[in-house]
Amino acid sequence: MTDEHPDENQNPDAERNVVEAPPTGDTRVDDAVAGLSLLPGRPVEEHVAVLEETYGRLRDILDDLDPEGSEQR
Repeated sequence: MTDEHPDENQNPDAERNVVEAPPTGDTRVDDAVAGLSLLPGRPVEEHVAVLEETYGRLRDILDDLDPEGSEQR
């Protein structure tokens, strides 16, 4: 067996260390990134929704910082 294809009976999350992100100095960013802590223990099918939510929140923060630049995206 290789690491690329774990046994279906193994929990791939059990081997991963979850590390908290260091503070960024912006509470909005910290709150958005904290949403990633919801991933461990959730079914993989739910990961996309959590990642999209975090991405959307970060995107909104960037748009607030540079409203003129957001039109170029």
